Amino acid sequence: MDLDLLTTLRSTGAVRTFTDEPVTDDVLARVLDTARFAPNGGNRQGWRVIVVKDKEARRSLRDLYLSGWYDYMALAAAGLTPWSPLTDRGEEADALANAGQFAAAGAAAPGFAQQLDTAPALLLILADLGVLATVDRDLPRYTMVGGASIYPFVWSLLLAARAEGLGGVMTSVAVRREAELRALFDIPESVVAAALVVLGHPVTAARRLKRAPVSSFAWIDRYAGTPLETE
Repeated sequence: MDLDLLTTLRSTGAVRTFTDEPVTDDVLARVLDTARFAPNGGNRQGWRVIVVKDKEARRSLRDLYLSGWYDYMALAAAGLTPWSPLTDRGEEADALANAGQFAAAGAAAPGFAQQLDTAPALLLILADLGVLATVDRDLPRYTMVGGASIYPFVWSLLLAARAEGLGGVMTSVAVRREAELRALFDIPESVVAAALVVLGHPVTAARRLKRAPVSSFAWIDRYAGTPLETE
């Protein structure tokens, strides 16, 4: 598929519905072969990928995902940003008490999460902690810099998949159950779960995305200062 860069960047959104057409190993290999050129700290290439094919492993992964998904739904329904470092823990606990009702709704009307095991391609993205320069490691706050050497790879993977006529989504919900993921996929302690990428042939064509304008998040000289305006 021949797409110009700007059009691709403005229209590569999350895809969660796929046709029954399989994604071959050759296609996955090409996608990963391109994604490996993503920028990363020191060119240490700390990403690791498990392509999940085994049916039982897929079902187990789905079940791990679902437990976090229903919690996510309960938090969002309560008007909270799920697991934000700033979320009030008491409000969070109250919201999570309602997760059961979302599990019942999901069982009655299965969607992406409930059918995760049937997706054409499941790629578990891992990060090798031994090669991540996590410069904010010792700050007294939430750490996130290490992801700068992993998530560009995920984005490059999604863009490369788009060039193959695929659609997909990165989701991090399964990371909530990292201990179980370790046991399921023999992941060593020095490696952590970063995301799950789901790929397939999309049911609907890609469309131009909608986002907040530049002036709403970019300022000159200080936080929330003079907005940077676009022409």
